[in-house]
Order: sequence, then structure tokens, then C-alpha cells
Amino acid sequence: MKNIGIKISLFLNYFVFAILLNSVGAVILQVQRNFDITKSDASILEGFKDLPIAITSFIVASFLPRLGIKKGMLIGLFSVAILCFMLPLVDADFWYFKILFLVIGVSFAIVKVSVFSVIGLISDGPKEHSSLMSWIEGFFMVGVLFGNVFFSWFIDDNNPKSESWLQVYWWLGALSILAAVLLFFTKLDEREAVKEGSNLGEDISSMFSLMIKPLILVFVLSVFLYVLIEQSFQTWMPTFYQEVLSLPTSMSIQAGAILAGAFATGRIIAGFVLIKMKWFPFSVFCLVALALCVFVMIPMTQGIEIGADISWWNAPLVVYIFPIMGIFLSPIYPTINSTVLSTLPKYMHSSMAGLIVVFSALGGTTGSIITGHVFEHFDGRTAFYLSLVPIGLSIISLFIFYRLQIKKIPS
Repeated sequence: MKNIGIKISLFLNYFVFAILLNSVGAVILQVQRNFDITKSDASILEGFKDLPIAITSFIVASFLPRLGIKKGMLIGLFSVAILCFMLPLVDADFWYFKILFLVIGVSFAIVKVSVFSVIGLISDGPKEHSSLMSWIEGFFMVGVLFGNVFFSWFIDDNNPKSESWLQVYWWLGALSILAAVLLFFTKLDEREAVKEGSNLGEDISSMFSLMIKPLILVFVLSVFLYVLIEQSFQTWMPTFYQEVLSLPTSMSIQAGAILAGAFATGRIIAGFVLIKMKWFPFSVFCLVALALCVFVMIPMTQGIEIGADISWWNAPLVVYIFPIMGIFLSPIYPTINSTVLSTLPKYMHSSMAGLIVVFSALGGTTGSIITGHVFEHFDGRTAFYLSLVPIGLSIISLFIFYRLQIKKIPS
């Protein structure tokens, strides 16, 4: 298979950061138990993760290809490895998790811009680009699934104050080192990532010129709304399961794995469906189906009685089917990203990826913080019901995006 080495490396890099980034839901739940942090205060961890992603992406997107895409990914992987190895050794308090997620955010910004750029470098045409994008984003969700299950193994349900779960970071540090070593020995031709004869000033100018195109403005709005919805569910699903459905903490975190499995399934299915179906009607179908899931499934969570002997073998049906909404939500992000990136020259992919990551991060932070505040001041059902507002706005923004879409954006 062509470029098999770099493809495996991209999959592993995304797998590592999927675990690290989406551990924020489990960590938010655990810091509430270990350090008596309120929901509103705990939700700030999403900001420490996402705002550095936004800022770093905007800064590095234009000149990363000149500094070295591969070099940037290695810096990101080694940085998070060091922080993971240090966490079990220090007297960890809430402040350390802020630093940890800040470093994870900065590193992921570099890695994600790099991965999006590399996909363009090793893809031949829009179909291969869309396919590889869907598969990599799908594998990202496999990492989320694995991460939730992996974290739950270290949770002591009988001792809320136990810090045994911090030992998981030894394994995450080792996995980061493994990904870095594999990348180090992988060959990558980065020459097409930089426009021949251009300078750094021109590269920065091209990024700003992208931002003023109406199509791109509507596109980044669509990205913002999508990630706002996604992170609302992903980050607060463990807390929803524990407080609304009254499941044990370990099962609540494992429920996040079921949601991640639904996300991975949805993106893999989309990779096949989009070969035959246009992206716009498929995306609208997914959003409408998602809204129906919210209407139908949230009322099912009322009046549930959970016994002391609860397990996955005897849990109520809604515990299993609630995360099914992930199947319909997940395909939209890689689909619209690939639609834009595959129309651009390869040397502009880094700049466009920077814009994608910036607005993804802003959307994730906004969604998590809003959901956290509504969760605390009202309840979990109300917080998840409010997702219907950005779902409706997403349908409108995608319609406008589709109308503005052109076959090729002039360079």
C-alpha cells in the first residue's frame, strides 16, 4: 500500500491525542470527587485544552511547513510524554491538570495542523482525501473509546478520594513515546507543503485571505457549531450517566466509550456512504436524525431505578442506546473538512487546517462551558435538550455553505 508507513504513524498520533484530549470528561468527573471542585470550575479544563489549541493553531499554521511538519509532530508527542510521566510523581492538585491540558492543547494543535497537511500531501484526488480523512477521524474515535475504557480500569468506585487513577498517565506517556519513535523513523516528503518561490509573509497573507472568503466564513461557522454540539455530549456524558442515571463512576466513564464507539462507527459508515451520496443531503439527514434522538431518548432517562448490583449485564435499555446519537453526529466533521481542503492547493492546506482547528477549539470550549453551567444550575436533561439549538443552526449554516460552495477556490 502506498505511503503505508506515514499513514500508520498518522493513525497512531491521532490515537494518542484522542485518549489525552477526551480524557477531559473523566478528569472533570474525578477532580470533582478528589478535590471537591464544582462543575462550573471543573468545566474550565475544557478551556485550558481548547483555547491553547485555537491560539497555537492560528500562530503555527502559516509557518509550520517551513519549520518542518514531522519535526512539529515530534515536539508535540515528546512534550505530552514528559507531562504524563511527571503527573504521578508530583503532588497533583487541580492546578496541575490545568497545565497538563494546556500542554496537550498546544501539542495537539501542532499535530492536527500537521496531520491535515500530510493527508493532502499523500492523497491523490478528492475521493482518496475524503476517504483517508474519514478513516483517520474514525480511528480518532477508536482512541476515545479505548481511552474511556482504559481510564475506568483505574477508578476505585468504593473510594471517591482515591488517586489510583493517576497511574494511567504512566501508560499514556509510554504510548506517546512509542508514537514519536515510529514517526521519527518514517519518511515524509514535505516539499509540496510550501509554495515554490513564496516567503513566510506571503504564506501568512494567504491565510488571512482565506478568512475573508464568504464560503470559508460560513464553513468555519459550521465547524464551530458542530464541535460545540460534539463536545457538549462527549465531555459531559460521564457526569450525565452518574448524576442523571445514577450509574457507578466506572460505568459512567465507560459510557463515554460507547459514545466514542458510535462516533467511530458513524465515520466508518460515512466513508462508504459518501462514495454514492452527496455530502449535503447526507449531513442534513444526520442532523435531523440527531435531533430526533434527543427528543426520543432524553425522556427515556426519567423514572429509571438503578439497583446496588448494577452492571452492564442488567442495566436499563436506555443506558445502551443513549449514545447511539453519536452515529449520526460523527460523520459531519470530517466530511465538511475534506470538502474544503480537497478544493485547495496543497500548500494552502496548513493555513486552512489552522482555521479549522481554531474554530473547532473555540466551539469545543463554548459547548463544554455552556453545558457545564446549565448542568449545574438546572439539570443534565435540560443541558442536553439545549443541543437542539445549535443542531438547528447547523442545518442552516450547512445549507448556506452548500449554496456558496464552488468547485475550486482560487489561490
